Amino acid sequence: MNLSRRAFLQAAAASALAGSAQSAEPAPRRLPGYGAAVGVSDIEGDPRFARALAQYCSQIVPAWELKWDYVRPARDAFRFDRGDKLLRFARDNDLSMRGHCLVWYYGLPAWTKEIANSAEAERELFRHVDTVVGHYRGSLTSWDVVNEPIPDNAVSEGDRRPCFWSNLLGDRYIPFALETAAAADPNAKLTINEYDVEYAEQPYLMKRAALRRLVFELLDAGAPLHAVGLQCHLRGATRIDVDGLAHFVGELRGAGLGVYVTELDVNDSDLPADPRQRDEIIARQVHDVLSAVASAGPLDNVLTWGLSDRYSWISQMFPRADKLPNRPLPLDREFQPKPFMATLETFTGAATRHG
Repeated sequence: MNLSRRAFLQAAAASALAGSAQSAEPAPRRLPGYGAAVGVSDIEGDPRFARALAQYCSQIVPAWELKWDYVRPARDAFRFDRGDKLLRFARDNDLSMRGHCLVWYYGLPAWTKEIANSAEAERELFRHVDTVVGHYRGSLTSWDVVNEPIPDNAVSEGDRRPCFWSNLLGDRYIPFALETAAAADPNAKLTINEYDVEYAEQPYLMKRAALRRLVFELLDAGAPLHAVGLQCHLRGATRIDVDGLAHFVGELRGAGLGVYVTELDVNDSDLPADPRQRDEIIARQVHDVLSAVASAGPLDNVLTWGLSDRYSWISQMFPRADKLPNRPLPLDREFQPKPFMATLETFTGAATRHG
């Protein structure tokens, strides 16, 4: 699919003619501050996906196209073709785009195993962040600079996820990456992005406490951190800790940070089979988490990890035992809105312009 504005409009017009039975329905409303993760293959392979993005979203984020294992296949090779395609699509459709992600414990290309010492690690980390952020300087609104730095089994507030970069550089890799990104694009908002901090049970409470400590240590040290990303990959059968999460968000906002919902979806593998009942439970969970995040001020950003149930990692990683299709996202497999989307509309109607 050609991602130009002309091709997009032609595809939309063709769809309108083909779907005359639906022509009387009101057009979807683009939601301020709302966006979705997307891959080039989704847009090129299914015109409905491209249309839905332009109809509902104000921004997009690349799902894989800017991660290390794609963008840096060899030490001296940077590959921006797919990221650039997504940026062109965003511009052609008056969407903004944020970046994901610069440093992650997972998904490193095989050549990084050749890095032997801390000096070499620092050079390559600097080169990567400086080159990638510099390539998109002035074009992306924000970056997930450090992704998932807290371990799942945190037992103390000082716990950090062991990873390739911490093994060679210690925890200083985190402020180093932030400082490098800030120098490469002073206008981009820089974020630490984390998941599983939305619940009241252990180890979620400790993980949240560890994230809080890391954030405030970085602020105390003067690191250029502008926002915290809460992924919100929700577990449909686990209750949201609305009060605790709201308090945490209030502390972050009180420190001058933005709070972004960056990867929202709901794992429905343990929810009832009936689609309507399942959709209602999912919408309530989304309502609870967004209520907590919005408790201290309007939502800055809300992004779902995908847009339609037809294209979701949940279906691959957490298939239902009863073999029924998963329903983790705002639009169903035929790109029709569900109660999830209605809940997003409730909150994003008061959203600020995304950062």
